[in-house]
Amino acid sequence: MNLRPLLPSLALLLAGCTPAPGGSYPSLAKRPIEGGGPVTNAPAPTLPSAPMSDPALDSEVSKLEMQAQAGSAAFDKAYPDAERRARTASTSAVSSEAWVAAQTAISGLESVRNDSVSALAGLDTLYSQKVNAIADGQSAEGQDTIEMVRRDVLAIVDSQNDRLDKLKALLPTM
Repeated sequence: MNLRPLLPSLALLLAGCTPAPGGSYPSLAKRPIEGGGPVTNAPAPTLPSAPMSDPALDSEVSKLEMQAQAGSAAFDKAYPDAERRARTASTSAVSSEAWVAAQTAISGLESVRNDSVSALAGLDTLYSQKVNAIADGQSAEGQDTIEMVRRDVLAIVDSQNDRLDKLKALLPTM
């Protein structure tokens, strides 16, 4: 068997096994981008330095916070009338005029709190998007900003829920 025709191929193959300029062989380990997370013998990738604040995110979060506060103010303004009507209807028969007036006032309360509930939903969506962006390496921060405002808006919505439940409990049921 004549190996002479294979010598150029063998030389090329062996040349690929020599160290790169600088004297070290390239790692054959998976790179972080290939899945499987950071590799222990390779440095972890670093995110480019991001500004400490994202003006677009701050603006959106602020807008949703103001929307929630507007919903809270509208709810607080309408609550005393609904509470008065519910107390009046607490001793009335189901479907009486007082009971219907109380139900209407409670429905009005649920309607005016829509801004608060909608703002909470918007913050939930922003939070989810930000967490996914951080996990995908597309963003480095912003989650805490959203979470702090979201916590306050959730407290507003929870308070409204509690107050509505209190009014509904005053009304007789079938």
